[in-house]
Amino acid sequence: MASLATDFIGIRSPNPFWLASAPPTDKEYNVRRAFQAGWGGVVWKTLGAEGPPVVNVNGPRYGVIHGPDRRVMGLNNIELITDRPLEVNLREIKAVKRDFPDRALVVSLMVPCDEESWKAILARVEETDCDGVELNFGCPHGMSERGMGSAVGQVPEYIEMVTRWVKQHSRMPCIVKLTPNITDIRKPAEAAKRGGADAVSLINTINSITSVNLDTFSPEPSIDGKGAHGGYCGPAVKPIALNMVAEIARNPATRDLPISGIGGITTWRDAAEFLALGAGSVQVCTAAMTYGFGIIREMTAGLSAWMDEKGFTAVDQIVGRAVPNVTDWQYLNLNYVTKARINQDLCIKCGRCYAACEDTSHQAIAMGPGRVFTVKDEECVACNLCVDVCPVENCITMVELPKGSVDPRTGIVVGDYANWTTHPNNPMARAAE
Repeated sequence: MASLATDFIGIRSPNPFWLASAPPTDKEYNVRRAFQAGWGGVVWKTLGAEGPPVVNVNGPRYGVIHGPDRRVMGLNNIELITDRPLEVNLREIKAVKRDFPDRALVVSLMVPCDEESWKAILARVEETDCDGVELNFGCPHGMSERGMGSAVGQVPEYIEMVTRWVKQHSRMPCIVKLTPNITDIRKPAEAAKRGGADAVSLINTINSITSVNLDTFSPEPSIDGKGAHGGYCGPAVKPIALNMVAEIARNPATRDLPISGIGGITTWRDAAEFLALGAGSVQVCTAAMTYGFGIIREMTAGLSAWMDEKGFTAVDQIVGRAVPNVTDWQYLNLNYVTKARINQDLCIKCGRCYAACEDTSHQAIAMGPGRVFTVKDEECVACNLCVDVCPVENCITMVELPKGSVDPRTGIVVGDYANWTTHPNNPMARAAE
């Protein structure tokens, strides 16, 4: 049976599933219940420096985008960092770590951007015997307006500076949490590495307004008739997160930098995809907020069963396996030719493939008598749209044309590299000219 145990930058946990720094990790009660349910680790909700208390709104804090059957696809959050006293949080962290020594317990931190503030809070956090700290350089609302959070995370020089302070004044492993609200995620990751970070975590939430109430004309969630942008998370952000994780994992300057993957992880399969793209651990928030802590049992059971099926005995055997297969468009094999094929035994004759292709693609699907749909190879560019819109799994598939056959659309012999390298449709040939 596969072992799910992980050792991420020296932080051991019984499985790679950690709860992200968020409302589910705001207090001892929550974290104890999470560990009892089976979570491998938590990142404690972000602590701030001592001083005036943080005040959260007393109205709705979340906005939502629903998918079919009211499944939560995206969650907008306007909650700030913990509004509980620092001393209370530190006492609870110490108690939890004492009782769950085999679980990863990392503390998220966000304080003003000066060295003394960081030095002071690091000394207090270190006394809890937690396993490490995560620097919250991603909070997109509220705290960023006070010169913290994404206000720091969007400036690589600040990331490098603060990370260096943390490594200078603490023995704890340091994870830098990156904001996605930036043009090139590689730059802040490189800055974190220069500052001495042991790892990065990403993505934090995306700036968003999820909806507008068309009766009050106020963004949701609405507080006394007004709304503010918040941080967007959940399954909808997973594709963005996967791309940013891959960007760091394949960047020569950061490819050896450990990554904790975050962003829309709801199933074991989501987690496996993050691991394959270079993450050594994964963090979960929206799924726990939607389904409760018990979802961890499905995640661990599913990942374990898949690993057994594939012959993997340890999580680190998965980490980064997909990275060599991530490339840039110009390096894709344009001699690889596929065509859509429709399984008539599975087809329910709904016509969605025909409508999509006829109206918005390449008019490559014909509708015959009795609503029988067939593919016109001479028009099919293998765009995959028909596969994506078909409601029946595996009814439409993309099948590779055999080498040596002629593509009826282009007239080019499949696999004829000598011909294709000079073909005017080949961007590499045009670049060479």
